[in-house]
Amino acid sequence: MAAVLGLPAGAAAQVAATLEKKRRPVLVWLELQDCAGNTESMLRSSHPSITELVLSFFSWEYHETIMAAAGKQANAVLDRVVHEDAGKYLAIVEGSIPTGNPGYCTIGGRSALDIAKQVCGNAAAVIAVGSCAFDGGPQRSAPNPTGAISVGEAVPNLNLVNMGGCPHNPANTAALLVYWLTYGRMPALDAHKRPLFAYGHIIHDQCERRANFDAGRFVERWDDDGARRGYCLYKMGCKGPQGTFNCPVVRWNDGTSWPVESGHGCAACASYRFWDTALPLYQRLPGVPGFGVDITAGKIGGWMTAGVATGLALHGIASAARSQMRPRGEAPRGGPTEIGRGSGLVEREGPPEKS
Repeated sequence: MAAVLGLPAGAAAQVAATLEKKRRPVLVWLELQDCAGNTESMLRSSHPSITELVLSFFSWEYHETIMAAAGKQANAVLDRVVHEDAGKYLAIVEGSIPTGNPGYCTIGGRSALDIAKQVCGNAAAVIAVGSCAFDGGPQRSAPNPTGAISVGEAVPNLNLVNMGGCPHNPANTAALLVYWLTYGRMPALDAHKRPLFAYGHIIHDQCERRANFDAGRFVERWDDDGARRGYCLYKMGCKGPQGTFNCPVVRWNDGTSWPVESGHGCAACASYRFWDTALPLYQRLPGVPGFGVDITAGKIGGWMTAGVATGLALHGIASAARSQMRPRGEAPRGGPTEIGRGSGLVEREGPPEKS
């Protein structure tokens, strides 16, 4: 966790000591207008595991997918937390908040908007996981019949952290929770209220295929030789140059891989409103600055060689022309005296000229 957070080596001991104290702040997880993909992702957390997070580090009171209680018993747990631990518990929200007909997302007879206002409004901090909770997700894209909005828009003025991604990366969310346990606050955030440790660097700059981009080596078709050689996927629609996330470093499935390593371009899924700004998925971004975007290294080398040859040829032609134009018997120009004229950098022979 210290490594994921980018903390110095000495912080690992502090993190471990804090977790051993087993302080157990209360945590609740809401699933609103969602596909449960972020829950599925969180269940794959391994350092710490979801079991440790639920049973050891937090008093994880409410999460519809994994809790034993159901129906009225589950609702009673959430009500108890909101009233008895007001201002002290953490709330994690998955899914967008529909503002249209309450029937779009109703739990126990209450609309998602009503639940979000009560639960999030009384929490010490709120973590919005996944693009739906972060910015409204695909439901918000036109025509948006449900009136979906993000958690931050539905309940303003929260102590909010957004964990964008479709889905969020469980290693980052686990690290965020461990940071809260260790320091009692949230880490530094960017303009979209995303933690800088996870969203502070462009994916393109962390990608193992970046050298191929710089050299102009690209996959042109999914089945070509470039694809087999692991060339850059920019021309196949990779949005790595516009996305900020630590996918190339943290990876997925316990550090096994990430989309680009697996041969698929980045969708910039952690970017704000990526469903509206990063599509079509397989269409290249226009005008990405960088060396060798539309040319191959071989062409660059050929152009450079041709340029040098042309320069040498022009120099030879100019020298020959000057030689033919010089009167017979005149010394060649361009010696030390000529180069240093008026500069004071080269010593002249004989007395100085009169002004």
